[in-house]
Amino acid sequence: MELKHKAGAVSTAGLLISLGIIYGDIGTSPLYVMKAIIGGNPISEILVYGGISCVFWTLTLQTTIKYVLLTLQADNNGEGGIFSLYTLIRRRAGWLIIPAMLGGSALLADGIITPPISVSSAIEGLRILYPNIPTVPIVLAILTGLFVMQRFGSEIVGKAFGPIMFLWFTMLGSLGALGVVSHPEILKALNPYYAYNMLVNYPNGFWLLGAVFLCTTGAEALYSDLGHCGRPNIRLSWTFVKTCLLLNYLGQGSWLMTHVGGQLNENPFYGIMPGWFVLPGVGIATIAAIIASQALISGSFTLISEAIRLNLWPKVKLVYPTNMKGQLYVPSINWLLWLGCCGVVLYFRESEKMEAAYGLAITMAMLSTTILMSYYLYIKSHSRILVALFLVLYMSIEAAFLVANLSKFPHGGWVSLMIGGLLLTVMYIWLNAQQIKRSLTEYVRLKDYLPALRELSADETIPKYTTHLVFMTSASKPSEIESKVIYSIFQKRPKRADIYWFVHVETTDEPYTLDYQVRKLDEDDVIRIDFRLGFRVEQRINLFFRKVVEELVENGEVDITSRYNSLSRQHLIGDFRFVVLEKFLSYENDLPFKERLIMEWYFNIKQFTSSESKWFGLDSSSVKVEKVPLVITPAQLPQLKRILV
Repeated sequence: MELKHKAGAVSTAGLLISLGIIYGDIGTSPLYVMKAIIGGNPISEILVYGGISCVFWTLTLQTTIKYVLLTLQADNNGEGGIFSLYTLIRRRAGWLIIPAMLGGSALLADGIITPPISVSSAIEGLRILYPNIPTVPIVLAILTGLFVMQRFGSEIVGKAFGPIMFLWFTMLGSLGALGVVSHPEILKALNPYYAYNMLVNYPNGFWLLGAVFLCTTGAEALYSDLGHCGRPNIRLSWTFVKTCLLLNYLGQGSWLMTHVGGQLNENPFYGIMPGWFVLPGVGIATIAAIIASQALISGSFTLISEAIRLNLWPKVKLVYPTNMKGQLYVPSINWLLWLGCCGVVLYFRESEKMEAAYGLAITMAMLSTTILMSYYLYIKSHSRILVALFLVLYMSIEAAFLVANLSKFPHGGWVSLMIGGLLLTVMYIWLNAQQIKRSLTEYVRLKDYLPALRELSADETIPKYTTHLVFMTSASKPSEIESKVIYSIFQKRPKRADIYWFVHVETTDEPYTLDYQVRKLDEDDVIRIDFRLGFRVEQRINLFFRKVVEELVENGEVDITSRYNSLSRQHLIGDFRFVVLEKFLSYENDLPFKERLIMEWYFNIKQFTSSESKWFGLDSSSVKVEKVPLVITPAQLPQLKRILV
């Protein structure tokens, strides 16, 4: 059985969904980009024209060409995102896990910085009408309400996202167009000469790239949400979005040109609004900021679920609050993000100060995507020259942004790097611990134990453990089984059963695969089921296993009737019992320092994650969890001397 997921063609609904889901981050950038570029500098033509020119060409080169035209081509059965891209190419080069981990941790760090800066920038517009209003409590209340709502899913609210964001972009374009009409000369800013002039001739002009970069921070969302909207819808809607964004930036530039020589005392985003429209404008901006935050939170949930199935993140609890495809809620990540967002708001307090922490992490994500995408193009393209040109061009652009953003490090950039670093450390520990465990798992030939299993099943001197005994196995080869499973069956209280089932789950590189295979290793006694599940499929093994058994019974391939004489006459179904082996770090280890540190942290983190049985969706009433010591390097025992009495 297999579930296909294909992006749809262009439709009105698809375009609205695109507006509501993927453009929140990049769509709210006019709230703070021009304010960040001007900063505390006197307003001047070279700064205004150069800033807008940099914004235009950044949106064109980074968002339009790199993401909308090129990266969207790298779809994994209709799905996008840095981990989807990684799964397309990971079998070609193992080292690609490094940029994938860097990019994933950077995107998660971005999910902690974006909601505070977006909501704060919107709420601070109220100071135009109420100069002394305390914005921090309002921002904290909005963010808390947003995270509390996550557990209910965003299906209902999501239906309203598209029309609201359409209103938002229409407002951006209309206000900007009014400004352009009043100062049409601002259109000259689209000339790349002005960008060059500011970067080269303006004092410390190059370092302003850190502020310019904020205009494209949401570009990764275009790719991450490919599966929700489809490539045609994203490309067509981006034309409208980019036009509205540019009009607003040009309109802000027109307003700034009327204040040449002065200092920036208010946000130009609100400066271009008529006085009567400020309050409605703040309301719409706040809703747009909430939508932007919602999109990033949902994206973080998806990112974590993919990381878990790629063995890059602990197996934390996943909740599916609605029947809508892609709807996901990760409680631990939700509250981790909430704590991070509240910490950012309380530490920086002003959106202007948050700008220093914003952008540095996402630059790392974009560099990672460039590396992965270059390798993807290398595999798919016949022109090595074009691939090299893509790599050199975008590595140069993003390296320049990275260097410029590094100037933010002492002013708050360290916050995003610290968050990203902590997330990367967890990924590193988890990945390496899994590799250490796999390298030390001992497998034996199952064929050698089939006669013993038949004899055990027929040995009535041993109390029957269950009618159907089901083991979860990590052995990818059907002919093999973990030695610990054999030990559990024969030595750790012999487990007599009528039928032994071995279930193996493989995570595929495709997002929504749902396949299974059944092998009868010994007629009526030993059966193996192999599930192949996509990296975005919920692992509900209890339900999948039950479905497979029902199909086997219907086809007459297996008889699950109880073999107790008194029960079989009544045609009652035998009982099923799952056994899950969970490893713990044995005291009998003498590890090198690095491996010991990794494994100790691995098991410390594991205490706060879901158990193997919960992760596989097994019914707790029919599951036996057995603890198995993990001995990596046996400790060297001292020589004991016996004293004869």
